[in-house]
Amino acid sequence: MLASQPTLSWARGYVQRGRGAVANTQVAHYRLSDLVNRWFVSAEEGRGLLMRRGLVDFSWDVIWPEDFDTPDDMLEARLRDVEGYVIFVHGWTGNRSIWEELPGMVVRENRRLVALAVDHNGFGGSRFVNPNPPLDSCCPPSAMLTLQGWVDALKLRRQPGEPAPKVINFVGHSMGGATLFYLNPILWRLGEVTRYAIAPALLLNDSLHRAFYTAMGLGISLVNRIRLFEPIEQLIKPGMIDTLCAGAASFVKQAHDRQYAETPRGTTSATFQAMGMLDNWEIARQWDLFRVLLGHKDALVGLLPMMDLLSAMEMPAGHVRVVAGSHYMFSVGQETVFQHAQNRDLAIEDILSLHQRAFQLQKTGVGGSRGFS
Repeated sequence: MLASQPTLSWARGYVQRGRGAVANTQVAHYRLSDLVNRWFVSAEEGRGLLMRRGLVDFSWDVIWPEDFDTPDDMLEARLRDVEGYVIFVHGWTGNRSIWEELPGMVVRENRRLVALAVDHNGFGGSRFVNPNPPLDSCCPPSAMLTLQGWVDALKLRRQPGEPAPKVINFVGHSMGGATLFYLNPILWRLGEVTRYAIAPALLLNDSLHRAFYTAMGLGISLVNRIRLFEPIEQLIKPGMIDTLCAGAASFVKQAHDRQYAETPRGTTSATFQAMGMLDNWEIARQWDLFRVLLGHKDALVGLLPMMDLLSAMEMPAGHVRVVAGSHYMFSVGQETVFQHAQNRDLAIEDILSLHQRAFQLQKTGVGGSRGFS
């Protein structure tokens, strides 16, 4: 006899909800600690995850397409009975808001998908208990372990007794993109997970950018210990944010400005250092459902070193796309409307194409390892 239908009862435990940024979408905000306190998630899974990962909390938004306000008593079924989930993972000094309209645009194109945009790695509503966390808590491999535990705690994957396939689609930018390389494919079924890394800040063989990130982290750490250097930080920060957000919408720059101000310096410092000093080459070379998007004018992820790294890891050439754009090549700023708007459309097409291939692979066991369509 099949097990009973799995439950996503936590869907009713939102903190707040309303209309999404994209027409005919809705959004709800969640906090893991709140779900545990209200018995929507077991303390063993929820609070245990936070304790293991050294977090005060973990927060995220859920975005789904709907032409009417979904009643609360229909919310669980609406978020459960889908083809899969698209999980958006931001980069350093960012939070779930940097994706702007992208999650809503994706689910509006495929109404059988639901998007989840997370705060992670010490930023937004997912802060560390220790404001000066160790480097091994802030690195991409650690972030991937947190995401895996969170996915399991929410029962997002296909559960025993659930008849239909379900795909978990990860989309990561910058540090979030680097995080996706550390997913362990042994823990996932055939066709169960896809990965789409946008400007991944994986600097394993990029000595120039490694030195830059490490120096920035050490500098912020110095300011954190010696307040006398705060004026220097105020001179450096605008240039750093401008470089990060070049070509992006003004909203993205404002989000990074606010997040930088709200995040403990110890967390920002440790994150920069962890990215610069990362030397973990334990990356499974399983690329069938993994694609990478790079910008030709990205000042924070060197195009040539990244291409060299992907080549050394034997990622097929057809799985890498290079577009005209900056680090935020998917965010449409006033000076980048023509190109970045095209990049955003390409990203949506790629995400949906990866999902369809994975979904078909689960249904039939047949799926190609072709590159971008």
